[in-house]
Amino acid sequence: MPTLHKSRRMLFMLAAMCFCQASVGCVRRRMTVRTNPPGAMVSVDNQVIGASPASTPFVYYGTREFRVEADGYRTETIRRRFNPPWYQWPGIDLVAETLWPGEIRDERIIDVTLVPKTLPASEEIIARADGLRRQSNSGMVTAPRQ
Repeated sequence: MPTLHKSRRMLFMLAAMCFCQASVGCVRRRMTVRTNPPGAMVSVDNQVIGASPASTPFVYYGTREFRVEADGYRTETIRRRFNPPWYQWPGIDLVAETLWPGEIRDERIIDVTLVPKTLPASEEIIARADGLRRQSNSGMVTAPRQ
């Protein structure tokens, strides 16, 4: 008789493990930065993630800083806030992360249009240089001394 009780317990434990394995939920979070033109270097929170279009997973919601750099274009710095979706609210997130029987995907896409760098006209550069030369000859100090 004790053998039957032991085998039932083992069967129950096996069924419980199968249920837990089958009911494991998952939320996949991913952010993708696309640029026009493509191929720019992308950094998220001062971590390089690669050339655009570039993707990386993320764990936490909140404000992110994106930096996009390309030769011949202005460097763009963008701050974007990612608000959590309803299934990540406290309490509901337990169900979404562990008990939901499927995978939930949260994909965030950031599109950036790069602006070509403009160089100032040579007359403007010469005028600024002449102004600095006049200031230095007259002894005028434009920055505070420490």
